[in-house]
Formats: sequence, C-alpha cells, structure tokens
Amino acid sequence: MFPGTTDIQHRRAIEALRSGVPNRDAVRALGSSQPRIEDRFRHQLQVAQQVFAEGNQVPGLLISGGFGSGKSHMLEYLKHLALEQNFVCSKVVVSKETPLYDPAKLYRAAIQSAVVPGKRGTALNEIAAGFDFGSSGFSDLFRLLNQGELELNSRFAATLFLFEHIREQEIIDKIVSFWSGDPLRVGELRSWLRGYGEAATYNLERSTMRELFLQRFRFTPRLMLAAGYSGWVLLVDEVELIARYSFRQRAKSYAELARWLGRLDGEVFPGLSVVAAITSDFATKVLDERNDEEVIPGRLRASGLGTDSSLATDAESGVRLIVRDAVPLQSLGDETIERTREVVRGIHGEAYHWDPPPLDSEQRLITTSMRQHVRRWITEWDFKRLDPQYAVNMLVKDLAVDYGELPALEVQTEGHEEAESGGREGDA
Repeated sequence: MFPGTTDIQHRRAIEALRSGVPNRDAVRALGSSQPRIEDRFRHQLQVAQQVFAEGNQVPGLLISGGFGSGKSHMLEYLKHLALEQNFVCSKVVVSKETPLYDPAKLYRAAIQSAVVPGKRGTALNEIAAGFDFGSSGFSDLFRLLNQGELELNSRFAATLFLFEHIREQEIIDKIVSFWSGDPLRVGELRSWLRGYGEAATYNLERSTMRELFLQRFRFTPRLMLAAGYSGWVLLVDEVELIARYSFRQRAKSYAELARWLGRLDGEVFPGLSVVAAITSDFATKVLDERNDEEVIPGRLRASGLGTDSSLATDAESGVRLIVRDAVPLQSLGDETIERTREVVRGIHGEAYHWDPPPLDSEQRLITTSMRQHVRRWITEWDFKRLDPQYAVNMLVKDLAVDYGELPALEVQTEGHEEAESGGREGDA
C-alpha cells in the first residue's frame, strides 16, 4: 500500500524531527511552546506596518537558547506566522558562505530563500508578475523614488520606470535580476532609457557594491509593500557563528547585527522586520572570555582612523544587544514535555499506521534540550515498531558549541568581501 498525502506529511515531519532540522510539517504539527516570544513577534509585525508610513523601522528581536533548545524551530514557526500575516519571509542561516558581516551575501541569501505568501516561485519574480501599476502603492513608490525622498541610487527609480513601460521579457528579467542582487551595466540601462526619451532624467551615479546592496535592503521591502504585501520579515539563525571570525570580522558582525535589528542611529530599513537567534552562552564564552565587549572597541579606536572609530561605536551597539536585550527561550516544564511527547507519538502513529506504546517516564532524559527528548522518543518508537520486545538503551552526550576562531575563514572570505564592498557595480 502506497502512503497517502497525509502519511507523507507525517513522515516528513518525523524525518525532520529525527534529524533535528525543523521543516514546515514538523512546525505545523508541534506549534510553539514559547508564548512570550510569539506575542512579541506578533506585536512586532503589527508595529512594523504602523511605523512604515513614518519612514521608520520596527526594532528587531534577538532570541537566545542553548544548543538544541528549539531556536531554529522557533524561527520556522515565526516564519509561518509572518506568512499568515501576508509578509514575504526569508530565513537565512549564518555560515561560511553567508557571513553576517557581508551585506551583499546576506541580501542574496535572503532573496534566494524568500517565500511569498500563497506563491511557489522565486520571490521577486512572483512579486513582479503580480504588480498592479495602477495601484496607489506603485504610484507612491514611483513618486518617492523619482523625487529623491528615499535617497537611493537613481538606478532604482530608472529600473522601476522601465519595469512599468518595457514589454520585452528579456529586459524585464534583467531588471528583476538587478533587484535580486545581480549587476546591471550602466550602458545597457542608459540605452533602454534612451528608447523612451528618459536618458537625461536619471543620473545613474556611481556606487560601490556594498552601498547598492544596503540600498537594496531599503528598496526591496518598499517594493513588496507597493505590491500589496505587509512587508519583509528576515529571520537570521546561528548568529553565534560570528565567534569563529577574525577580530575585524567579529567587529563588523556585531555592527551588522545592530544594523539589521534597527539599533543604529540614522540606519533604518522601513518595511523590514528582523528576528535573529543566538546561543545563550555566547555572552559568557565569547564576550566575557575574549573580552570582546572592551577589546574590540578599544583596539579599533586606538588605530586613530575615523572609519575604525565609527565601526567601534556600531560594534558596541551590537554587543549591548547580545548582553542586555536577548530574549531567552523559556525552560521546558514537565507539562510542555508531556504534551509534546504525545503530539510526536500521534505523528509517529499516523505516519506508520500503528499505536506507539507509552514510554517509561522514569527513563526520561534529564536535559534542557527539546531536541534530545524528541530524538530519543522517535528512536525508541522506531525500534519498538520493528520489535516490540526490544529493550532500548540510549547513550546521550551533549555537543559543545565550538567558539574557536577559524583562521582559514578569514583567508578565504575577507579578500572577497573587500572586493565586493569596494568594487563598482555595473559601471562598464
């Protein structure tokens, strides 16, 4: 007998829970056991729409928890809450390929992972395909761009003008690709404008790649709002990886964390709402033991360079966020554990058409990690399903988070990051 659609959903949920990587099916089944964070996030979404009209950004949320405590599950749950509220939503995992200190790579990862409510295609292509040029949202965005009120490079106003008027699909695709993070040659853009008698209207001033990517973070949420969506939610997981960066990369990462959470003076991204997750022992293992809170701003200011002094101030803002403002996941209570166990038991039974036996409560793990609980339950039921008489004994060992620096990471990425930040985009 072949499994039906519901069976497949349940099996996908079990496989995700077994591997410790939450997916849509697992999150839908388990829900959230963090009402405080859920309430704060719902309030954040509500305020985000209110302050957008004032040209402001809602302050973001930083959540903290131990390894396996459910941070990734929580972010996945918040993603579905955001989609239900008609927000375009992106989830990005900080990694070697997506370092937090590089806005270009962060933006590309955010666009690639973006999900549009009710749509399945690539985010900006879906948004572009459904645009209503007669809407007030589009006319307001066009007016703000062309009057210079948003202080963005004129390429954004020019491409929006062309997007409305051009009918050649190849050119439309290039415009959407530019919004998505790809370069667009100035000469090519001018030739398209010349065809509409608008070549002199747009200066197409020079800009570094870093500047354009930061401006994309300002343009794209407004584009989403103009298309009728509630805004853009960005969820950033595994922020603790910045501990493995070099000194300067950590400084930049602290500053970028403050930027995206809306805590830098003069740096606002209206329409963008951010939630980030970090391990709860980061402050002790990195900020205290390495003394980043004092060493990073001290060394930067000692250089005497104005750029380093500015970076020191921004990095301090990011460090303060981690130390003072991180919202911890609530610890697991017996009632939460029991309720979750019964939910997982039901999913396992539905997935494999059997009745999983109750587990011996005396063998329950002494742990603060929901991941350990869930994986233990699933593993034991897997064995019991194959052999009801099998006596299951498991050895559980905690995995410590490695906060050591990776010298190779600096060698492989920093030069590329500088090239991207300092280079010119599409000037040829």
